[in-house]
Amino acid sequence: MAGFSDEQKKIALLLLNEPKTEEELNKQLNIPYDRLTSELKEMLKLGLIKKQGYPTRYQLKQDIIDKIQERKKIAEKDAFRIRIRAIIEFKAIEETLLKKHVKKIREAIEKEKDFTIYDIDEAEPIEDDDMYSSYIEVNLSVRNYSSLIRFLFYYGPTSIEVIKPSKIEFSQAEFQEGLVELSEIFQKYAAFFTQKLNNEELAKFYSDAYK
Repeated sequence: MAGFSDEQKKIALLLLNEPKTEEELNKQLNIPYDRLTSELKEMLKLGLIKKQGYPTRYQLKQDIIDKIQERKKIAEKDAFRIRIRAIIEFKAIEETLLKKHVKKIREAIEKEKDFTIYDIDEAEPIEDDDMYSSYIEVNLSVRNYSSLIRFLFYYGPTSIEVIKPSKIEFSQAEFQEGLVELSEIFQKYAAFFTQKLNNEELAKFYSDAYK
């Protein structure tokens, strides 16, 4: 449930099956009444819920219900242990170029066999100081530790949240595989810089790196 605070997640789950009054929510949740009121106001502001009838009941918006149910269906078939939510930010001097880059990255993520996509959304580009910016927000699971390393380095998320599990153990083989993946990525970057920089630039780079 992207965009939900922990309290809002609890409220949303209670509203998933039927609308409830503020009093009903207060009885079922371990949330101070004033905090509950504040969270409900914020959810109304964000367009996540709506009011109906008298006494006032709060109802989860249908598109939110559909999204949660769709995630549940995906989760039932998902064998991957690690699930994350990440934001990948983009900037460009031209809006068209930015849109092409965002589309390219989104398509690349969707083609990854070691990822299970729950949600992937792109923000509309905005202009700021002669630059255009956008971002992709993605909710996905990864096959293993090695796949997580690959996601971090090839897609460069600016923020990442682990949704599950709360605790995890890796076998020695799986951990080793992730380290090998990490080592290979570093070697590729080193080879790339070596090819692109001349001797003087390369010497300055090492000098700055090892001060």
